[in-house]
Formats: sequence, C-alpha cells, structure tokens
Amino acid sequence: MKNLKIIGLLLALMMLGASANAEELKIGVVNAGAVLEKSPQKTQALSRLEKEFLSRSKSLEKKHKALRASQEKLAQDGAILSADERKATERNILSEQRELKRLQDEYSEDLSIRRNEELRKLEKEIAETIISLAKKEAYDLVVYQGVIYASERADMTPQVLEMLKAKAK
Repeated sequence: MKNLKIIGLLLALMMLGASANAEELKIGVVNAGAVLEKSPQKTQALSRLEKEFLSRSKSLEKKHKALRASQEKLAQDGAILSADERKATERNILSEQRELKRLQDEYSEDLSIRRNEELRKLEKEIAETIISLAKKEAYDLVVYQGVIYASERADMTPQVLEMLKAKAK
C-alpha cells in the first residue's frame, strides 16, 4: 500500500514536471507527526476528553478502593468468620472484581472510541488547513504523510502550525 502511494506520487511529479516544462514547481511538505503533536487543537481535544471522562474515572477509582478495602477486611477477619460467612464474602468480592473489570473494559473502550473521533476531527481540520494554505500560497503539490526527507525550503509545517494556532483562538 505504501509503495503504491510512493509510485503514485512519483507519477504525479513526472506528469507535473512534463506539463510545467519551463515553469518551476512549487512543492511543499508537511510533517504530520509534528503538526499533530504541536497543534493547540490536540491540547484542546485532550482537555475535552479528560473532562468528559473524569467522573467515570473517579467512580472506577472509588470502586477499586472499596474492593481493596473488602479484600483487606476479609484477610483480617477471615479467621474469625464462619465458613458460610467467609464463602459469602469471597463470592461478594469475586462479584465486585468482575463488575469492576467490566466497568474498566467499558471505560477503556469508550475512551478509545472518543479519542479516535477527536483524532479524526483533528486530522480533517489539519487537512483543510493544509489545502487552504496550499491554495493561498499557490503550491503545485503538497505531501503530508509518508515523507522520508524534505528540505527546509519545502517544509510547510511551521506555516500550517501558525494557521492552526490562529484557528484555535
């Protein structure tokens, strides 16, 4: 798949080169990792996720502490409990463990889904910003992902980050 992208890019460059003969192509490169890492939108998205999942996280932590307290109480009082009381307490703790694991799994899955949604929104906004900058600056070709090397002259990453910072305000 990656090889197909590279071949397609090379074909596009050759076609552009052939049609532009005497004209110089304006080519730009955007470092996807740097844009994702440094954009203020990423910080905002992480903050939104943290707020959204804060109550569930605290609830899970509270249940975890309660379970630990039950286990410690059983360890301390286990010798003085009757066999039936001990079995009932052990079953109750096992049930609480299962419930906590289920809730933790749901929490992780929901957080992962929301994180992916936020990432898709961010990637869409970055792509729109790159296209806007490319049209404004009259670039003939912009490469966003899959770049092995790019000179500073072709690197549009700082301009893209500046536009994203301006949008975030």
